Amino acid sequence: MSVESTFPTLLTKFFSQRLIQQKRVSPHTISSYRDTFRLLLRFACSELGKDPSALAWEDIDAPLICAFLDQQEQQNGISPKTRNLRLSAIRSFFRFSSFELPERMALVQRILAIPPKRTLRRQIGYLSRTEVDALLAVPDQETWAGRRDHAWLITAVQTGLRVSELTSLKRKDIELGTGAYVYVVGKGRKERYTPLTRETVTALKSWMTESDTSTEGVLFPSLRGKSMSNDGIQYLLSKHCRKAATLCPSLQDKRVSPHQLRHTAAMELLKAGVDVTVIALWLGHESLDTTRIYLEADLEMKRCALAKTTPHQAQTAGFKADDALLEFLKSL
Repeated sequence: MSVESTFPTLLTKFFSQRLIQQKRVSPHTISSYRDTFRLLLRFACSELGKDPSALAWEDIDAPLICAFLDQQEQQNGISPKTRNLRLSAIRSFFRFSSFELPERMALVQRILAIPPKRTLRRQIGYLSRTEVDALLAVPDQETWAGRRDHAWLITAVQTGLRVSELTSLKRKDIELGTGAYVYVVGKGRKERYTPLTRETVTALKSWMTESDTSTEGVLFPSLRGKSMSNDGIQYLLSKHCRKAATLCPSLQDKRVSPHQLRHTAAMELLKAGVDVTVIALWLGHESLDTTRIYLEADLEMKRCALAKTTPHQAQTAGFKADDALLEFLKSL
């Protein structure tokens, strides 16, 4: 086998050429795939006693990958959804390898045949209008950080931006004049423009007056002036939710994530009677199937649908318990 076709060489080529140059995937995808293979290589080294650069194709086979996925799930506590994401990254690499090394097709087919795990499809979580109002009232707007947090919270709840889209916003991406909007490049490098309400415009105008005035400046910077991380957004959101729970007790039982703010924006549109196709465009969804989850989430809409139906005229008989003596004999 030539040097160009060894496992380490093709893995390097997969990242540098296939993902970065040819497919031009997002940095988030690169990070996810990188973490998967770092974990896989560490597991393989501990199992086989080899350095990563010494691994051969025969070492990374279907049984080893299954053992790795089981170890991640059972010992590291990852969810079945995360397990499936790890498997997806591995399968993507071996599909690429099948074109480079057709003689390894049998090995590749066994790995591609590893099935993903079925996962429980949970109902989405979102905030009610009362909970949103309590959350927006919490940041201390007497401080710089409080004014920033109020601005990004109202922007997230109203626009439904993904957390990565929110943290990457620049001042130039915001238009606050007539027909105010925010411009983002979402998943799949799809551009979209999302209109802003009067309240969001007011909050952003106030915030942008005191923050970095350069057009390339980060719209919602950290204390160091850099873009906030996803973990940083989650930390701040959790902190404000704990305070808001004193004003709105229903928040005490909720673990609110930035993605739930996105769900909240979608549910507000749905309850206002906006068509799901428009909501899909608003959120930047690739498929309407993704947007239909919001139709399943609102119990009140289901109650309204039930109220429009005609009830069945069915006679229900009352329950009559057996004689006490018969109940005793039945229990023997």
